Amino acid sequence: MIGNQIIRRFTTSVIRKSGHGLDNGARPGSNLPFDTHNKYKLTAYFILFFGTAFSIPFLAVRHQLLK
Repeated sequence: MIGNQIIRRFTTSVIRKSGHGLDNGARPGSNLPFDTHNKYKLTAYFILFFGTAFSIPFLAVRHQLLK
């Protein structure tokens, strides 16, 4: 019981000191490396990210067949 209180006190102080919490007025998505408010830019990022990941095996096979 006492160990849980110490761990809880430690983790809450670490969160408070790190600045990651809801008490600093953070909006949803503010900790992401891309902007979620511009839906066209977000769509382009998703197409590029998933499109390149999907196309890599096909490009690798094409490269091997052309060798």
